[in-house]
Amino acid sequence: MKTRVEYDHQLEALKHEIIRMGSLVEQVLAGSMKALVERDIDRAQKIVDSDDEIDDLQMDIEELCVTLIATQQPLASDLRVIFAAIKMGTDLERIADYGVGIAKMALRLKEEEYIKPLIDLPRMTDIACEMLLSSVRAFASGDFEMAIETAKSDKELDSLFKQIYRELLTYVMESPKHINQMMAFVLIARYLERVGDHIKNICESIVYNTTGKRLDL
Repeated sequence: MKTRVEYDHQLEALKHEIIRMGSLVEQVLAGSMKALVERDIDRAQKIVDSDDEIDDLQMDIEELCVTLIATQQPLASDLRVIFAAIKMGTDLERIADYGVGIAKMALRLKEEEYIKPLIDLPRMTDIACEMLLSSVRAFASGDFEMAIETAKSDKELDSLFKQIYRELLTYVMESPKHINQMMAFVLIARYLERVGDHIKNICESIVYNTTGKRLDL
């Protein structure tokens, strides 16, 4: 009994680490867009400099998962939690990379005047951040229905990406000298669209973790 209680504590600790990582990644994503919109160079640089912290946390999560498998005798349901945590750590690290990429783009564009107000990119970021936090809550609570609902928001990100791409393409045709800035904004929109894909992966892992069934969301 004592061993199982200790094991349950370790599984809870693993979940808390995933929650902590999700929170940090959300801060990177939201902060990078804030830095871009407000031309906050200091904020952007801090985000770029903090990238190693999330990488290290992902490695810690993987090591904890390996330790749990090696030193315990996980039940099938426990193994699903552990493998879901490993996969979520990977997806969260990739999302953080996209956030850092946006921060780097903010640094690159620091000397340029934007040719249009940034409205849809922050909107995409808001949707992505809400999806991210919702997916982490779903993992922590084992709420697969919340995960399924969260994944549906990816269609909104896909739609916004297409809208932004068409709009920026029109701007480039009207003002070719701003092509570098337009391409930067298209790349940022692509980053955010990819964030949605990674969150869908997380949601699929949660559904499998909770139900034992693999669903293509």
